[in-house]
Amino acid sequence: MAAAVLGLGGWIAQPYVHQWWVIRTACDGTLPAGAVRDLIPEDARITGAEAGGVKALGDYGCEVTVAGEHSADRPLLSLYAYTRRDDQDREFMAAFPESGFGSQAAMPDGLPGFVSRLGTLEFLLPCPDLGKDADGRQRKLLVHAGVDHNGSWRRPASYEVAVAFVNSASKHLGCGAEPLTAPEGVSPADPEEDEPETVPLASAQDTACGWLAGAGLPNPADWKLDVQLTDMAPTGGCDVTVDDAAASGRPKGMNFVAWFGDWSSRLVSGNGHERPSLTASARCAGEAAHFGLDASKDLPGVDEAKKRALLRAFAAAQVERRGCTGLEVDGA
Repeated sequence: MAAAVLGLGGWIAQPYVHQWWVIRTACDGTLPAGAVRDLIPEDARITGAEAGGVKALGDYGCEVTVAGEHSADRPLLSLYAYTRRDDQDREFMAAFPESGFGSQAAMPDGLPGFVSRLGTLEFLLPCPDLGKDADGRQRKLLVHAGVDHNGSWRRPASYEVAVAFVNSASKHLGCGAEPLTAPEGVSPADPEEDEPETVPLASAQDTACGWLAGAGLPNPADWKLDVQLTDMAPTGGCDVTVDDAAASGRPKGMNFVAWFGDWSSRLVSGNGHERPSLTASARCAGEAAHFGLDASKDLPGVDEAKKRALLRAFAAAQVERRGCTGLEVDGA
């Protein structure tokens, strides 16, 4: 018979006390207990939590594990924060395939991050208290928040937990970032599984993809846009599609992607892989920024010259929105 202790309202089985204690103390007691409970799969129980890091090395992390009746321990939450460039570059490169055009999704406006193709929540914030690095770049905090996809990760609780960890990690590592606020009632998208929520071009004029409304696409009313970019994200894109009657109604399209930061230079360098054929570059906030276009073949009314003009328009719009300089379109 399981041991028990006296709690509020009567006797409570020891395993439940253990779960309550782990949830309350996980990640040095900084996670919202209700949100953590909301993410635990129905057939699982909390089995442990660990947190730690080395401030001098710029890393801090926390893991919470669960197990089912017939399954071994597995991570429920994998939360890691880094302020060193090498660690950040490694995390960014893991979020993308070598071409850089992997699926991703936007976070709600106000959150400086994106949802990777792996379903992880990736945040990037400036660290005013850490100054600049040896190359004169503002030091930043990258937070990687992974939630077990066997559980109920697509809930507002995922953002609540991730944002709480971001704010805690900023304090642990001496970053000094402005605290974030979790969006209310918003769940993360799944870039690999969700059908895109497309809108007509004219409906997106107030977004970071609004430039497409006046881009001169043939038959603009036939095109649909999936906005995957916000003004605070380190990466994102504008994915536009059109039904092609000549291709049995199957959609064709173009994916315009922006990558902000020196880490992105590896994506377009062609080092060890085929570089994107249409790219542009600029300088944003003292670092490199790159822009790329991946397009279907034989798009109706869009030849190579038009694709290059559209890429320039996309890059120019982002440069204007973010106060960048030195826009160059490769091959132009």
